[in-house]
Amino acid sequence: MRVLEPHLLIFGGLPGSGKTSLASALARSLPALLLRIDTIEQALTASVLGRPDLEDSGYRVAYAQAEEALGLGQSVIADSVNPIAITRKAWLGVAERAGGAASQIEIFCSDRAEHRRRVERRFRQAGGKGVPDWPAVESRHYEPWQNVDLRLDTAGRSLEQSLTELRAALAVLLP
Repeated sequence: MRVLEPHLLIFGGLPGSGKTSLASALARSLPALLLRIDTIEQALTASVLGRPDLEDSGYRVAYAQAEEALGLGQSVIADSVNPIAITRKAWLGVAERAGGAASQIEIFCSDRAEHRRRVERRFRQAGGKGVPDWPAVESRHYEPWQNVDLRLDTAGRSLEQSLTELRAALAVLLP
């Protein structure tokens, strides 16, 4: 699959949907910078700032990094929950200011029981640190996406199957 440079692939979806696994796998196969909000927020929390409530700091750092990379002609994969329209609009603004194209990709898991198993497995594996439990995912504010370029359901699919479907959809979506 060929991605015209620079291109911003904006991933979003609830925790446990499969977005980070897919974004990471795609970044390994493309010449693209992966910006993961969770990684940035964990680093900020561990820094001297050490504030438990980072508000929009992680997103702002990622927006700046993405804009710089796009301006240098590099493609970027942005991995975050993107729960509200304002963050999605901000990502689109990054691409516009940098003169790059953008595609919005929502990852979801339509099988509620499978989604819950994924979230609970991650929570146990992380020892409850830095990842939400199922009640937190269920109660999270998440606005429906408007004008999304691609919606990918990962329910009942392996990572490889979902990645194959994602690549095929991107091959059609991207010139």
